[in-house]
Amino acid sequence: MNNEPGKLKTDRSIIWPLQLLNFFMADMQAGIGPFLGIFLLVHGWKSGHIGTVMTIGGVAGMLMTIPAGAMIDATKRKRLYVLIPGIATILASAIILFSQNFWIVSVSQIATAIAGAAIGPAVVGITLGIVKQAGFNRQNGYNQAFNHAGNVAGAALSGYLGMKFGMPAIFYLAALFGALAILSVLMIPAKAIDDRAARGLKEHGEQEKASGFKVLLECKPLLILAAALACFHLGNGAMLPLYGLAAAAKNTGNPTIFVSLTIIIAQVVMIVVSIIAMRMAEKSGYWLVLFLSFLALPVRGLIAAHMINHIGLYPVQILDGIGAGLQSVAVPGLVAHILNGTGRVNIGQGAVMTVQGLGASLSPAIGGWIAEGFGYNSAFLILGGFAIVSIVIWLLHARTLKGACGTK
Repeated sequence: MNNEPGKLKTDRSIIWPLQLLNFFMADMQAGIGPFLGIFLLVHGWKSGHIGTVMTIGGVAGMLMTIPAGAMIDATKRKRLYVLIPGIATILASAIILFSQNFWIVSVSQIATAIAGAAIGPAVVGITLGIVKQAGFNRQNGYNQAFNHAGNVAGAALSGYLGMKFGMPAIFYLAALFGALAILSVLMIPAKAIDDRAARGLKEHGEQEKASGFKVLLECKPLLILAAALACFHLGNGAMLPLYGLAAAAKNTGNPTIFVSLTIIIAQVVMIVVSIIAMRMAEKSGYWLVLFLSFLALPVRGLIAAHMINHIGLYPVQILDGIGAGLQSVAVPGLVAHILNGTGRVNIGQGAVMTVQGLGASLSPAIGGWIAEGFGYNSAFLILGGFAIVSIVIWLLHARTLKGACGTK
């Protein structure tokens, strides 16, 4: 941010809409997801089919992430890639409420996932365009804190409204947050976004276009990062919705309240952890931040397998908050650092998110069918075990990664 006299007010008038965007887009991105499984379970769906429909949407989003990153790099209308997901969220909420047919729900999830594939890289690009590379780590930390706070608010309201008015109220809330996210991004002046900085070009760099897969395959640190994240999210993606289903199957109180608590606990932890991660990255680099995030999942799976109740809810979701909070700051920060000066930051973000999304999109189906065939306890142990592969990858390539992070 610019600290020159007379310009601080202008900067804050741009930063606040950016932070409000991160707040409201949180429920737009994830608010329905954990509740969708409970909603479909109430309408007679089994865990395998619930996991499958979530995976269908996840795969569709994954396939669109690299093209979306390329379009965001190329376009000077980056706000558009936030507007479209907001509209898609509103429409998807309406469709699911009116029909729970497998194919209609699948189409709804596909449409939402395709539109939503752009929102992560778009917000990264908008942030880079406003604060430039030098201010990105700190502003991204604040963005993530607001994002997690939005998830807390969305989950708390979802639990209250779901208990008082029924599950449909949760979908109306997600639509409202989508509308407010649209309003927030429109409050950011288009001229405040430096399009060259937004794609990672230096002041006098050459304009260039590149395939997302080419970026990933030619950059070893980026490839290692993507592989480690894919393994992590293969286990992590199904953990929260499956934990909610396990609690519902055991009749552990009101299911909407239980799911709300899972989100609130994790997101409150993430608010604090995202600020800690920002400062840790400034002091020690991104390698340590991500290593600690990988360690959280195996412990989380072990606890989840043996404590499917209100007591286990707290350690399980605190660990979720630690892992996700650390990654929410470190992943975009590391990608932007590695690709600084190339003009290909958003394609790089999309490429990493695609490989990471492959794990996340397969996770609900794998977890759902394991739970249906062998029980929830086995599913949590197996899912938690996938992160051990991430830990091994991270340790084996520590020297390469620390070099890319600028740490010793």
